[in-house]
Amino acid sequence: MGDEQKHILLATDHAGFKLKNIIQEMLENELGYAVEDVGATEFDEKDDYPDFASALAKRVLETGWPGIAFCGSGIGICAVVNKYKGIIAGTGFNLKAAEAMKRDEDANVLCLAGRMVGEDYAKAIVRKWLETPFSGEERHVRRLKKIKKIEGENMV
Repeated sequence: MGDEQKHILLATDHAGFKLKNIIQEMLENELGYAVEDVGATEFDEKDDYPDFASALAKRVLETGWPGIAFCGSGIGICAVVNKYKGIIAGTGFNLKAAEAMKRDEDANVLCLAGRMVGEDYAKAIVRKWLETPFSGEERHVRRLKKIKKIEGENMV
């Protein structure tokens, strides 16, 4: 890996737009990530999170890069990205949740509540999520295999 730049994907609707921009600045300027913003790139109070969540999920699956998604509560956008086979997303409502979703579920998408999480705490959540490795413990691997089986059985 060496000096290869780290990549990350971001997506938001209007309710997470401000927080997305703050997190993007931190990722690029403090943590050295190359950020791909899949939208929204302009504030539009009438936009819909499913559009941006779908774009993010597809890019995560295409690239293998992690993603961070934002909406008002973090829940709506999380529900959408989790509809995609191969995505494991969780709502980062605190540091322990961010750590656990990465350590135990190997989450490839972090969802944040643009209307409910303060800027500094959101930065701490993102840092915790990014720095936490997947444990690889047998019980977690076993559970992830079960999720993949469920995904395969329930495709429409």
